[in-house]
Amino acid sequence: MRFKKNSYVNVEGKQDAGRFYILKEGQVQISKEAEIVEEDTGNILYPGDFFGVVSCMSNHPSIETAKALKDIAVVCVYRDQFNLLIQKHSPVAMKIITSFSHKLRYFDSAITRLSFKGNVEENPLYLYNIGDYYLKKKQYTHAFYALKKYLQYSPNGEHVPQAKQLMVKIQPHVNEEMFTRSQQGFNRHFRDNEIIFSEHEPGEELYIIQKGKVKITKIVNNNEVLLAVLKPGDIFGEMAILENKPRNATAISYGEGELLSVSKNNFEIMVKANPQLGTKLITLLSERIWKAYRQLANILISDPLGRMFDMLLTVVEEHKVPISHNARYSFDFGPEELVNMVGYPQDKGTLLIQKLFENKKFILQDGKIVTTDLEELAKQVDFYKKMEILDRKRQKMMSKS
Repeated sequence: MRFKKNSYVNVEGKQDAGRFYILKEGQVQISKEAEIVEEDTGNILYPGDFFGVVSCMSNHPSIETAKALKDIAVVCVYRDQFNLLIQKHSPVAMKIITSFSHKLRYFDSAITRLSFKGNVEENPLYLYNIGDYYLKKKQYTHAFYALKKYLQYSPNGEHVPQAKQLMVKIQPHVNEEMFTRSQQGFNRHFRDNEIIFSEHEPGEELYIIQKGKVKITKIVNNNEVLLAVLKPGDIFGEMAILENKPRNATAISYGEGELLSVSKNNFEIMVKANPQLGTKLITLLSERIWKAYRQLANILISDPLGRMFDMLLTVVEEHKVPISHNARYSFDFGPEELVNMVGYPQDKGTLLIQKLFENKKFILQDGKIVTTDLEELAKQVDFYKKMEILDRKRQKMMSKS
């Protein structure tokens, strides 16, 4: 396909995003409503780069606008052609996967920085802090794991003497068999509540859940935050092996589990031999990036009530529910949960919930939030986003003057 200079190939919010593009000639500029700073990879794309993959493979509305800076030529790939593309051109899949891993790190870092007013870069030296946290919580097996990894990866760290003393102290409370048993081939077996890997630990494998569930957690501001509960078929741990950086979260078995491990060395070979693996991983990363971007966009809405409406719309879009006039939708949570989702204290949240229910299209039924008109929800979000854009423009003009 060819597009003239200054034409729009893709527009943020576009619903039908069943294809993506690989740039063949020219240059394309990518922009987003929730732009904090230019992404590390830059917002100008050149031949060989791609765009629109996130929305295409996650089957969600587009999260970016693509504008032709010159006359351009693109290769258009439809969702159902993806397996064939990977089969014939596995380097394309690897480029997309690596790029997505990098993009997800960027979004996660931005969300942590904005939500928790701080961001700790992953570093094996911090494994001692993880061990100390679990020790104070009397979770001795988790503490032992983190301290053992600290000694392994930071043999000259300043806390080595303390780590050794603590390990001796808690050793009687720990079943060391789980740290010494061998794992054969690609299969990994985990007992209930066992650490698979810890944040800040260097990563060497990604995992595909064959049986059981896995909790993904992160310690933020001295609290363990539950990020996700993964189920059979899900993939996790991919970012560490693709970017050669330490883990940015902890994985803990939730019940007994069987995992299939894929190492750095055999990952590309497996993607080439099994295109479905590449497609599944890219689909998974697309879904995660879409969610992270929507979360980031939500944080950047300054009006608290606007953030609540936007969070409700995000849940609707996440479940791929069509937006239409007088379409009713029942959320599976109540006001208190909504307040927690946007990160407000309950006293402030109560007043906001009262304002939300002043709109007669939103009601409380059996303790759950219900909207009687999804189109009204979308209109509310559109209003607050437009107000946000106008406010940013005013602030920019004032700073220039």
